[in-house]
Amino acid sequence: MRLARLKDIAAKVRSKNAGPFWLTVDIFCGSSEAFAAVQQRLDTAKAAHLFGAEPQLMKRFEMPDLNVIKLSLPRPEIQGAPADRDMHGASWAALLAEMEV
Repeated sequence: MRLARLKDIAAKVRSKNAGPFWLTVDIFCGSSEAFAAVQQRLDTAKAAHLFGAEPQLMKRFEMPDLNVIKLSLPRPEIQGAPADRDMHGASWAALLAEMEV
């Protein structure tokens, strides 16, 4: 199977806060075919490693009726802490969008 970047399959990848302790990355697939491809090819443990998170703490939610997959993970720093470099959680999507799947 030829590897592609996630952004080449998904219609949109977006990340945001899910409270002060969690981040959520939304993968909008755009079609049931793209959803099936992402569902099969996205390795949650590989995504956790990319984010520097423990794989067992990563949560994956699949919503086939919406063609969306969500990944949630603990923030490395509490939102707004002096060491927090992304207060809104917006930069995490770019990392995942570039991941080969």
